[in-house]
Amino acid sequence: MASPEGTRAPAPAVTRAIGILALLAESESPALSLSDLARGLGIAKSSCANLCQALEDGDMIRRVPGGFSLGRRTAEIGGAYALQFNQVREFFPVISASPVLHRELVQITMLDGAHALYLARHEGRVPYRFGTPLGSRLPAVFTASGKALLAGLPDDELDAILATAVPARSAVDGTEITGAALRADLARVRERGYALDPGSGTLGLTGIAVALPAWAPGDPPLALGVAVPSEQADEARVATVAEALAEAAGRLTNPWRERAATERP
Repeated sequence: MASPEGTRAPAPAVTRAIGILALLAESESPALSLSDLARGLGIAKSSCANLCQALEDGDMIRRVPGGFSLGRRTAEIGGAYALQFNQVREFFPVISASPVLHRELVQITMLDGAHALYLARHEGRVPYRFGTPLGSRLPAVFTASGKALLAGLPDDELDAILATAVPARSAVDGTEITGAALRADLARVRERGYALDPGSGTLGLTGIAVALPAWAPGDPPLALGVAVPSEQADEARVATVAEALAEAAGRLTNPWRERAATERP
């Protein structure tokens, strides 16, 4: 299997195995057949079958009616990835201690290219259950968390993402967004300190989110977001949640990083 640069991959079997995992992760179907996977990779079914057997032996995928789906080991690896970041480890006690947020469904996300990737989730004590499953990737331009992260990017990084991300149409409610409109929205995010999604990311839900500065050099910037039913997202509720998110973000910001920034000449 050739690499994107056109040269042969140094370990074709590994590259193809990663391709199988990617196809399963990105599929909207609960399972993909051996034929689907072989076709997606552009390889023979016999070769694909050998790869699937190795992945199944390692619990990376599992056999289900209709073919294959991701295995439990992928969840373990995903959880281990998220927990390497200090802010994800501290997320749960900080949110549980918040008088406002402990009742809400709160999620923590990072940017993955032009998408918001969901890393951790606090269920809250509300009588409803919704939100984005962990490991999901949604277009950043249509989520509150994604816009909170985009608003904090340097101009060159933002330009590179928006070059391929907009114009775009939400698959949820059909909202269309242009580069100019998004930049105006991001300016409002910076001015008020939090981002809003009126339901373009998840139908019927209003998202409220704030950005988290990276804890240490090399860490990705993260965002905290709350999703509430849109019929409950009046001005007072949004303001209360946004204030609580800002307070939680402050508790999840590295105090040594902040001190170093203020002490620079």
